[in-house]
Amino acid sequence: MRRRTLLAAAGAAAMTPSGRLRAEEAVDVALVLAVDVSRSIDEDEARLQREGYRNAVADPIVVAAIRGGLIGAVGVAYVEWAGIEYQRTVIPWRRIGSQADADAWAGELAEAPRTSLSWTSISGGIRHSRSLLEECPFEATRRVIDVSGDGVNNSGPPADQQRDAAIAEGITINGLPIINDRPTFGRMPPVPLDDYYRENVIGGDGSFMIVAEDFESFGVAVKRKLIREIAGLVVGPIPV
Repeated sequence: MRRRTLLAAAGAAAMTPSGRLRAEEAVDVALVLAVDVSRSIDEDEARLQREGYRNAVADPIVVAAIRGGLIGAVGVAYVEWAGIEYQRTVIPWRRIGSQADADAWAGELAEAPRTSLSWTSISGGIRHSRSLLEECPFEATRRVIDVSGDGVNNSGPPADQQRDAAIAEGITINGLPIINDRPTFGRMPPVPLDDYYRENVIGGDGSFMIVAEDFESFGVAVKRKLIREIAGLVVGPIPV
């Protein structure tokens, strides 16, 4: 309730002498992009994955969706995760409210080094993302974790435990499962990955999932997903 009250008065607060909530401190959504970098994802796939996020965030259609919000800006943090022992904040919180902001973010991701490690801990990725949201410097009407990956949780506690903890904190988790034809060191997941994400990963108010049929189609899936997350709802067809 406090978060909604602050944001409802964001415009007025920016002009008061106290300046308790400046316009640059408010965002429509605080979004953590939590990205799988386990060794089931090879170098070519990792490149396609990063390019997908870079191109999507900097796409003018996505920027227009950002500008169309009540505040006209979003907060974004980019996380890479593998086993339970590895979660890394590649790009900490950045406020994106213009094409220049989006282009700068995409350039920053292009320059960031990448590490690949064994195992897949979706639960570790969610736990780290929850901590980031707790430390977010922006006031946001919505808090969202966007989990993408090509395998089921096989390291650390079950994914649904961290999913449920996030929901209890008012966080929404959306999913982008990647149907990889050679996942997890040649072993197919024990259940269809989209079913696994639906039952164990996504949750919270308005949660949804968009499936990437392979890494080649990942960029289009990311763009569709970002537009929906930024808008908070779907109105008509989502542009590609």
